[in-house]
Amino acid sequence: MYDLNLSAEQIEFRDTVKDFVQNEVKPAALLPSRLEPFEKPLMTELLEYVSRMGLRTLSLSEAAGGAGADTLTACIVLEELAAGDVDLAMALALTQGLARGLYEEAMTPEQASRFLPSFLDDHAYHLALVPHASGAGRGWHYHRASQDEGGAEATAVRQSNGDWLVNGTIAFVPNAPIAGLFVVQARTDEKKTGRNGVSTLVIPRGTPGLTLADPAGSTDAAGARLSTRWYHGSGAEVRFENCRVPADSLVGKEGQSPLAADVHEMRSTIQIAAINLGLGRGAYDAAVDYAKIRVQGGRPIIEHQAIGTILADSAIRLELARNAIWKAAWAADHAEASTGSLPDLPLHTLARVYTAEAVHEVTLGAAECFGAMGVMRDMPLQKYVHDAHVFLYGADHDSATKLEIAESLAGFKRPVAA
Repeated sequence: MYDLNLSAEQIEFRDTVKDFVQNEVKPAALLPSRLEPFEKPLMTELLEYVSRMGLRTLSLSEAAGGAGADTLTACIVLEELAAGDVDLAMALALTQGLARGLYEEAMTPEQASRFLPSFLDDHAYHLALVPHASGAGRGWHYHRASQDEGGAEATAVRQSNGDWLVNGTIAFVPNAPIAGLFVVQARTDEKKTGRNGVSTLVIPRGTPGLTLADPAGSTDAAGARLSTRWYHGSGAEVRFENCRVPADSLVGKEGQSPLAADVHEMRSTIQIAAINLGLGRGAYDAAVDYAKIRVQGGRPIIEHQAIGTILADSAIRLELARNAIWKAAWAADHAEASTGSLPDLPLHTLARVYTAEAVHEVTLGAAECFGAMGVMRDMPLQKYVHDAHVFLYGADHDSATKLEIAESLAGFKRPVAA
């Protein structure tokens, strides 16, 4: 049964991260250098500190060296962390979410014993997923088969000795600058399209033939770097030039990428929605604090009807978004509930789309509470608004993504290319 009561452990996680964010993250995140929307250096020292708190291995089982947290607990932690800094939360989410699917669900025990110790021993060791491109922008291709969706992707060719030779350039890979291991979804069968013919290889950082560079084609008409402007966290272009990896670097079966499974996508979608919610929380909290101390007409502006209405609407939106995220997280952890207990809808997509729209409105309302100060570069509100735009107009958030919900209502299942 869907239950909103948090366990004692979940409350402890929440309160511990909240205190850390208040005392350590926010003072650093609100420095002038961090309020520039186009130049947001990742706070790597704090990211390593968060890792030492056990949050990087949060979703790994206790047997694998983690905390064994479920999706809901991860969402609670990421929301609190994102209330302090969205980039810190995004970098952590990509690693801790991928770790569970990689080390415990995709790898064989022999592979896990080979790769997991390096991950556990180094608190600065993160993971980056170099994805297969066919899923990009899928919302725009309503009722269209996956073979019509294309893009840049890595390719891998098996050599006579069993090793793989990887080539290709991916313009932007999240977490690439901080990754110790790259999880590469490479095409190994050129005769197939879509997800078929895509295999997963793990390639450690420093492997000859693997290089990073500034993202290609990343400037707009104003000269702004789109890779920084339209992505949270950190990222870089990844190039493979005759990158040779051993045969046992293949994870899962050849031509069947295990990380393409719907359950992995579901978890990551929900967790990113939780990060977006944390961003909205940060903007909302700033507006409430300011409205309590700003006096106009002889009383704090929070007592003015116009400001009170904005803050009340924001509180409603954030609470509804949290309910949608928690319900989707619970459903992800209880697959049996999909057989009648829950509506036959992609709850993770619904939560992520609604949260993006709600948080966008919340950040605009928060900026309005600050009046003319809301647009000043040395105030955090302009950054909150910008970050909300990134979530709203990203590929998995914009209005086209709603078509996935429409497909579910219509009972349509997109065909997979042969």
